[in-house]
Amino acid sequence: MNATKKRKPVSPKKRVVCFNILEDRCIWMKAGVINYRICDNAFDCNACAFNKAIRQAMKIDPMVDSQTVAPTWVAHLVERYDGANRPCRHALTGRIAAPKTCPYNYECYHCAFDQMLDEVDLAADLGTPVCREVSGFKIADDYYYHMGHGWARFEHGGRVRIGLDDFAARVFGDLNSIDLPPLGAGVLQDRVGWTFGRADYRAAVLSPVSGTVLAVNHPAREHPQLVNEDPYGSGWLFIVEPELPKRNLKRLFFGKESVQWIDQESRKLLGLMGPSYESLAATGGTAVRDIFGNVDELEWDTLVTQFLHTQRNP
Repeated sequence: MNATKKRKPVSPKKRVVCFNILEDRCIWMKAGVINYRICDNAFDCNACAFNKAIRQAMKIDPMVDSQTVAPTWVAHLVERYDGANRPCRHALTGRIAAPKTCPYNYECYHCAFDQMLDEVDLAADLGTPVCREVSGFKIADDYYYHMGHGWARFEHGGRVRIGLDDFAARVFGDLNSIDLPPLGAGVLQDRVGWTFGRADYRAAVLSPVSGTVLAVNHPAREHPQLVNEDPYGSGWLFIVEPELPKRNLKRLFFGKESVQWIDQESRKLLGLMGPSYESLAATGGTAVRDIFGNVDELEWDTLVTQFLHTQRNP
């Protein structure tokens, strides 16, 4: 009698969830080439495996259809939409909510509006997202979280905005210095990406993703209290351009995973605080803004190694 082999469970494919996008249908679908597909790469077509596959299926020469000429889907968009009603590709992909027509035949490199959007995305604060409370700490919807308590928000085109999560902001309390990587610097996932300080204490934070730094938040660097007051909004820290966005997902928490992880981290924190604080787990109250400054039992070095997974005085 042959023993039945057990199938290994198949892990669901990870999808890059793009923040604040109203439309998530693939641009090839919008061009009428395929019937249905949801974009799973934050509209970063250059790093999209599906885009590569469909180009191969259509026998598109990558040396000809390169960034120096219009992408092939442009021809399909031009054919599908007439000149008077030709929608801007940023409206098609949900990057902008307002209807807008394209006056440049989808030759975006001629368009000042296209360039303006990139500049705005790099510098602008997109507002505080919808948050939920887990064990007294806030987590933002559609944000990814790293074990070292950095967050990553994937934005249109695959760019990633990075910051410190509410848990770390509350645990380490009133920060008075933040050192961010310079423009053009490379950061690596699971390696030190930036540091912060409080009085004579210092701590390093692991980068949640790998990529090249495109912009830094100067107001947050000059006024670190923004990180404490609004870690998911005006307290963001820097933006990177990742080479392959999906590669970063395996090491990040998202959705239900984030909720479970923060709950575990909260319980670990209560254990460090001592028996007199363990009863707080059932109260459901919001954690104070400066836990380190209010709980004498906590040691800075222990908090750094336990939650940031780094060492003091980097």
